[in-house]
Amino acid sequence: MDIAGKTVLVSGGSSGLGAACVREFAGAGANVVIADIGDHGAALASELGANVRYAKTDVTDEAAVNAAISLATSTFGGIHGAINCAGIATAERAVGKDGPQPLAHFSKVISVNLIGTFNVVRLVAAEMMKRPVEPGHDRGAIVCTASVAAYDGQIGQAAYAASKGGVVGLTLPLAREFAQAQIRVCSIAPGIFDTPMLAGLPEAARESLGKQTPFPARLGQPREYAALARHIFENQYLNGEVIRLDGAIRLAPR
Repeated sequence: MDIAGKTVLVSGGSSGLGAACVREFAGAGANVVIADIGDHGAALASELGANVRYAKTDVTDEAAVNAAISLATSTFGGIHGAINCAGIATAERAVGKDGPQPLAHFSKVISVNLIGTFNVVRLVAAEMMKRPVEPGHDRGAIVCTASVAAYDGQIGQAAYAASKGGVVGLTLPLAREFAQAQIRVCSIAPGIFDTPMLAGLPEAARESLGKQTPFPARLGQPREYAALARHIFENQYLNGEVIRLDGAIRLAPR
Protein backbone atom coordinates (compact mmCIF):
# COMPACT_ATOMS: atom_id res chain seq x y z
CA MET A 1 0.00 0.00 0.00
CA ASP A 2 1.43 3.35 -1.07
CA ILE A 3 0.40 5.74 1.69
CA ALA A 4 0.86 8.87 -0.45
CA GLY A 5 -2.56 10.37 -1.01
CA LYS A 6 -4.24 7.98 1.47
CA THR A 7 -6.08 9.22 4.55
CA VAL A 8 -5.36 8.00 8.08
CA LEU A 9 -6.95 8.91 11.41
CA VAL A 10 -4.49 9.03 14.32
CA SER A 11 -6.02 8.94 17.78
CA GLY A 12 -3.81 10.47 20.44
CA GLY A 13 -2.03 12.26 17.61
CA SER A 14 -1.23 15.44 19.52
CA SER A 15 1.88 14.12 21.27
CA GLY A 16 4.19 11.18 21.82
CA LEU A 17 3.78 8.12 19.62
CA GLY A 18 0.73 9.57 17.89
CA ALA A 19 2.41 12.84 16.96
CA ALA A 20 5.37 10.91 15.54
CA CYS A 21 2.95 8.94 13.35
CA VAL A 22 1.29 12.15 12.18
CA ARG A 23 4.67 13.55 11.13
CA GLU A 24 5.77 10.28 9.49
CA PHE A 25 2.61 9.81 7.45
CA ALA A 26 2.13 13.45 6.51
CA GLY A 27 5.78 13.63 5.47
CA ALA A 28 5.20 10.69 3.14
CA GLY A 29 2.30 12.43 1.46
CA ALA A 30 -0.62 10.96 3.39
CA ASN A 31 -3.60 12.93 4.60
CA VAL A 32 -3.96 12.77 8.38
CA VAL A 33 -6.73 13.60 10.83
CA ILE A 34 -5.49 14.07 14.40
CA ALA A 35 -8.20 12.81 16.75
CA ASP A 36 -7.21 13.82 20.25
CA ILE A 37 -8.68 15.38 23.35
CA GLY A 38 -5.57 17.54 23.73
CA ASP A 39 -5.53 20.96 22.05
CA HIS A 40 -1.91 20.59 20.93
CA GLY A 41 -3.26 18.82 17.86
CA ALA A 42 -4.48 22.08 16.37
CA ALA A 43 -0.99 23.57 16.49
CA LEU A 44 0.54 20.42 15.00
CA ALA A 45 -1.98 20.44 12.17
CA SER A 46 -1.27 24.09 11.47
CA GLU A 47 2.47 23.40 11.43
CA LEU A 48 2.27 20.47 9.03
CA GLY A 49 0.00 22.04 6.43
CA ALA A 50 -3.07 21.43 4.32
CA ASN A 51 -2.98 17.63 4.40
CA VAL A 52 -3.39 17.50 8.20
CA ARG A 53 -6.55 18.33 10.15
CA TYR A 54 -7.41 18.29 13.84
CA ALA A 55 -10.62 17.09 15.46
CA LYS A 56 -11.02 17.37 19.23
CA THR A 57 -11.98 13.81 20.08
CA ASP A 58 -12.68 11.72 23.14
CA VAL A 59 -12.11 8.19 21.84
CA THR A 60 -14.76 6.81 24.20
CA ASP A 61 -17.42 9.09 22.67
CA GLU A 62 -19.09 7.59 19.58
CA ALA A 63 -20.34 10.92 18.28
CA ALA A 64 -16.92 12.54 18.63
CA VAL A 65 -15.16 9.72 16.78
CA ASN A 66 -17.79 9.79 14.02
CA ALA A 67 -17.25 13.56 13.69
CA ALA A 68 -13.50 13.00 13.23
CA ILE A 69 -14.20 10.36 10.59
CA SER A 70 -16.63 12.70 8.84
CA LEU A 71 -13.94 15.37 8.79
CA ALA A 72 -11.61 12.89 7.08
CA THR A 73 -14.13 11.84 4.45
CA SER A 74 -15.47 15.31 3.71
CA THR A 75 -12.01 16.88 3.48
CA PHE A 76 -10.03 14.12 1.82
CA GLY A 77 -12.68 11.99 0.14
CA GLY A 78 -12.37 8.81 2.17
CA ILE A 79 -10.42 6.99 4.85
CA HIS A 80 -7.85 4.23 4.49
CA GLY A 81 -7.02 3.35 8.08
CA ALA A 82 -6.36 4.36 11.64
CA ILE A 83 -3.52 4.34 14.15
CA ASN A 84 -4.72 4.08 17.73
CA CYS A 85 -2.33 5.86 20.09
CA ALA A 86 -4.75 7.43 22.57
CA GLY A 87 -4.09 6.08 26.03
CA ILE A 88 -3.59 6.80 29.70
CA ALA A 89 -1.58 5.08 32.43
CA THR A 90 -1.85 4.77 36.17
CA ALA A 91 0.55 3.38 38.76
CA GLU A 92 -1.60 2.12 41.58
CA ARG A 93 -1.66 -1.12 43.55
CA ALA A 94 -4.89 -3.10 43.70
CA VAL A 95 -4.63 -2.81 47.48
CA GLY A 96 -2.50 0.07 48.71
CA LYS A 97 -1.79 1.78 52.01
CA ASP A 98 -5.18 3.48 51.87
CA GLY A 99 -7.09 0.33 50.98
CA PRO A 100 -8.39 -1.06 47.70
CA GLN A 101 -7.82 0.83 44.48
CA PRO A 102 -10.94 2.85 43.63
CA LEU A 103 -12.84 0.93 41.00
CA ALA A 104 -13.37 4.13 39.03
CA HIS A 105 -9.59 4.43 38.50
CA PHE A 106 -9.41 0.93 37.00
CA SER A 107 -12.51 1.52 34.89
CA LYS A 108 -11.13 4.77 33.47
CA VAL A 109 -7.97 3.11 32.15
CA ILE A 110 -9.97 0.25 30.61
CA SER A 111 -12.42 2.74 29.11
CA VAL A 112 -9.80 4.85 27.35
CA ASN A 113 -7.20 2.25 26.40
CA LEU A 114 -9.37 -0.71 25.48
CA ILE A 115 -12.93 0.47 24.88
CA GLY A 116 -11.68 3.65 23.22
CA THR A 117 -9.48 1.62 20.89
CA PHE A 118 -12.35 -0.68 19.97
CA ASN A 119 -14.65 2.30 19.44
CA VAL A 120 -12.26 3.86 16.91
CA VAL A 121 -11.60 0.54 15.18
CA ARG A 122 -15.24 -0.39 14.67
CA LEU A 123 -16.27 3.05 13.40
CA VAL A 124 -13.28 3.53 11.09
CA ALA A 125 -13.61 -0.01 9.71
CA ALA A 126 -17.30 0.55 8.96
CA GLU A 127 -16.42 3.66 6.97
CA MET A 128 -13.54 1.92 5.18
CA MET A 129 -15.89 -0.84 4.05
CA LYS A 130 -17.90 1.67 2.03
CA ARG A 131 -14.98 2.18 -0.38
CA PRO A 132 -14.55 -0.12 -3.38
CA VAL A 133 -11.36 -2.15 -3.49
CA GLU A 134 -8.93 -1.73 -6.36
CA PRO A 135 -7.77 -5.05 -7.90
CA GLY A 136 -4.65 -6.35 -6.16
CA HIS A 137 -4.97 -3.88 -3.29
CA ASP A 138 -6.60 -3.82 0.12
CA ARG A 139 -8.86 -1.23 1.68
CA GLY A 140 -6.21 -0.26 4.18
CA ALA A 141 -4.93 -1.07 7.64
CA ILE A 142 -5.61 -0.43 11.29
CA VAL A 143 -2.81 -0.28 13.86
CA CYS A 144 -3.49 -0.51 17.60
CA THR A 145 -1.13 0.19 20.47
CA ALA A 146 -0.62 -2.55 23.03
CA SER A 147 2.39 -2.61 25.39
CA VAL A 148 4.99 -4.99 26.77
CA ALA A 149 3.00 -4.54 30.00
CA ALA A 150 0.41 -6.82 28.42
CA TYR A 151 2.95 -9.63 28.87
CA ASP A 152 5.22 -8.41 31.70
CA GLY A 153 2.89 -6.24 33.78
CA GLN A 154 4.56 -4.84 36.86
CA ILE A 155 3.24 -4.34 40.38
CA GLY A 156 0.93 -1.34 40.27
CA GLN A 157 0.12 -1.85 36.58
CA ALA A 158 -2.95 -4.08 36.90
CA ALA A 159 -5.25 -1.62 35.14
CA TYR A 160 -2.77 -0.65 32.43
CA ALA A 161 -1.65 -4.23 31.79
CA ALA A 162 -5.24 -5.44 31.62
CA SER A 163 -6.17 -2.73 29.13
CA LYS A 164 -3.21 -3.52 26.90
CA GLY A 165 -3.76 -7.25 27.24
CA GLY A 166 -7.24 -6.55 25.92
CA VAL A 167 -5.76 -4.82 22.88
CA VAL A 168 -3.58 -7.88 22.26
CA GLY A 169 -6.68 -10.06 22.51
CA LEU A 170 -8.61 -7.92 20.03
CA THR A 171 -6.00 -8.05 17.30
CA LEU A 172 -6.46 -11.50 15.77
CA PRO A 173 -10.28 -11.68 16.00
CA LEU A 174 -10.56 -8.30 14.28
CA ALA A 175 -8.04 -9.27 11.59
CA ARG A 176 -10.02 -12.44 10.92
CA GLU A 177 -13.34 -10.63 10.82
CA PHE A 178 -12.14 -7.83 8.56
CA ALA A 179 -10.24 -10.13 6.20
CA GLN A 180 -13.33 -10.56 4.02
CA ALA A 181 -13.42 -6.77 3.67
CA GLN A 182 -9.69 -6.71 2.84
CA ILE A 183 -8.81 -4.61 5.89
CA ARG A 184 -5.71 -5.61 7.87
CA VAL A 185 -5.29 -5.22 11.64
CA CYS A 186 -2.01 -5.32 13.58
CA SER A 187 -0.88 -4.07 16.97
CA ILE A 188 2.45 -2.76 18.21
CA ALA A 189 3.57 -3.52 21.77
CA PRO A 190 6.13 -0.82 22.64
CA GLY A 191 8.66 -1.17 25.40
CA ILE A 192 9.80 1.87 27.39
CA PHE A 193 9.53 4.85 25.07
CA ASP A 194 10.52 8.49 25.46
CA THR A 195 7.01 9.95 25.51
CA PRO A 196 5.21 12.57 27.62
CA MET A 197 4.31 9.81 30.10
CA LEU A 198 8.01 9.77 31.11
CA ALA A 199 8.70 13.47 30.62
CA GLY A 200 8.11 14.33 34.27
CA LEU A 201 10.71 11.89 35.57
CA PRO A 202 14.19 13.08 36.61
CA GLU A 203 16.86 12.53 33.97
CA ALA A 204 18.61 9.96 36.18
CA ALA A 205 15.40 7.93 36.38
CA ARG A 206 14.93 8.13 32.61
CA GLU A 207 18.49 6.93 32.04
CA SER A 208 17.96 4.07 34.47
CA LEU A 209 14.84 2.97 32.62
CA GLY A 210 16.66 3.10 29.31
CA LYS A 211 19.52 0.95 30.63
CA GLN A 212 17.06 -1.83 31.45
CA THR A 213 16.73 -2.44 27.71
CA PRO A 214 19.27 -5.09 26.57
CA PHE A 215 20.04 -3.44 23.22
CA PRO A 216 19.99 -0.65 22.40
CA ALA A 217 20.27 0.36 26.05
CA ARG A 218 18.12 3.47 25.81
CA LEU A 219 14.52 4.61 25.69
CA GLY A 220 12.66 3.93 22.47
CA GLN A 221 12.11 6.92 20.20
CA PRO A 222 8.58 7.75 18.97
CA ARG A 223 9.89 7.95 15.39
CA GLU A 224 10.79 4.24 15.66
CA TYR A 225 7.19 3.42 16.52
CA ALA A 226 6.01 5.59 13.63
CA ALA A 227 8.35 3.84 11.20
CA LEU A 228 6.90 0.46 12.18
CA ALA A 229 3.33 1.75 11.88
CA ARG A 230 4.13 2.95 8.38
CA HIS A 231 5.67 -0.40 7.47
CA ILE A 232 2.53 -2.19 8.61
CA PHE A 233 0.50 -0.04 6.23
CA GLU A 234 2.95 -0.64 3.40
CA ASN A 235 3.49 -4.40 3.87
CA GLN A 236 0.33 -6.20 2.78
CA TYR A 237 1.35 -9.52 4.33
CA LEU A 238 1.42 -8.14 7.87
CA ASN A 239 -1.94 -8.99 9.40
CA GLY A 240 -3.27 -10.24 12.71
CA GLU A 241 0.07 -9.82 14.46
CA VAL A 242 1.17 -8.11 17.68
CA ILE A 243 4.74 -6.89 17.22
CA ARG A 244 6.92 -6.19 20.27
CA LEU A 245 9.03 -3.09 19.71
CA ASP A 246 11.10 -3.18 22.85
CA GLY A 247 14.85 -3.80 22.40
CA ALA A 248 14.35 -7.27 23.95
CA ILE A 249 13.31 -5.90 27.34
CA ARG A 250 11.37 -8.08 29.79
CA LEU A 251 9.99 -6.07 32.66
CA ALA A 252 10.86 -7.02 36.23
CA PRO A 253 8.07 -7.32 38.82
CA ARG A 254 8.76 -3.75 39.99
